[in-house]
Amino acid sequence: MPIDRRLLTHFEWLLPLLVLVISTIGIASIYSATHVAGTDSPPPLAIRQLAYLGMGVVLLLLVLGFDYRRLDHQAFWVYGLCAALLIAVPLVGVMGGGSRRWLRFGLISLQPSEFMKLGLVIALARYLSRTPTVHLDLREAMPALLMTSVPVAIILAQPDLGTAVHLGLIAVTMMLVGGVRLRWFALLAAPVVLLAPFLWGFLKEYQQTRILMFLDPTQDPLGAGYHVIQSKIAVGSGMLHGKGFLLGTQNQLHFLPAQHTDFVFSVFAEEWGFIGAFALLILYLAILLRGALIATRARDRFGLMLVVGVLAMVFWQLLVNIGMTTGLMPVVGITLPFVSYGGSSLLCLLLGVGLVMNVSMRRTLF
Repeated sequence: MPIDRRLLTHFEWLLPLLVLVISTIGIASIYSATHVAGTDSPPPLAIRQLAYLGMGVVLLLLVLGFDYRRLDHQAFWVYGLCAALLIAVPLVGVMGGGSRRWLRFGLISLQPSEFMKLGLVIALARYLSRTPTVHLDLREAMPALLMTSVPVAIILAQPDLGTAVHLGLIAVTMMLVGGVRLRWFALLAAPVVLLAPFLWGFLKEYQQTRILMFLDPTQDPLGAGYHVIQSKIAVGSGMLHGKGFLLGTQNQLHFLPAQHTDFVFSVFAEEWGFIGAFALLILYLAILLRGALIATRARDRFGLMLVVGVLAMVFWQLLVNIGMTTGLMPVVGITLPFVSYGGSSLLCLLLGVGLVMNVSMRRTLF
């Protein structure tokens, strides 16, 4: 569908430029994390991530071709489609990394739980933009909580704790901005906090181990605590200026686990040091601030909530990943947005960026 030429005067250039810069940094980091010394050919995963970036840019441009307000009427259909794909995973999904999370479509495999994030954002934006009151009580928030709890339960069964936590954080952020008061979340969380000591026995062994290793990874430095210890060594060894591209010892000697996915920030920080890591965080901050400005300029509440949901996707994914790679949070398997290897995550994020650009371009009535 062609874009109205009048919209080009409001084309959002800064946001996609920032995203492309960070995505390029991501491809370089994946290249370094998967590079084999002594070979001249580029690593296959870096090439594949570049292909996903190209696909994502195409999807981003396609999203600009229609008015985002059409999603207001199709939101629950989008949510239902994402939920159906999620339900199909345990039936016909493919295994990877010890769990069943992917569906294969020809030559590519996609992770429906990633697209469920965007489906939930669209559905919650639709519901919260239609609520009759500004301050919502618990009864009015129940449909939003139900829409969140269903995919969270399915994803936990895969099992994928990181994505389930991410969905919950996105939903809570949108509901708080949408008018649900914080005291209702405190009321719901109180029983969990009070019963935490009694719930310990119901946690799976690997979940208990993650919590214990967060508190003290030195209890098992060669086992469960290995990830966090090696990640902190890599981040610290970068010091101020870093060791240089392809020169990180923790990376090149393969001490870092999952170095192209969950711990890619450690690879980047070791090679580019504090200055490089700080610059990367400044780029993320610029994306979030630009998105916040677009949200304040949205012409309707649905557009506002869409932008808030996409920003929550990026913010919480960034915060949790940086937290777990530096030992400030438990390791829950959340990747660094736009940087870590993962086609589904990158495609979903670029679709979200396209929606934010769509809201920005249509802030003026023609």
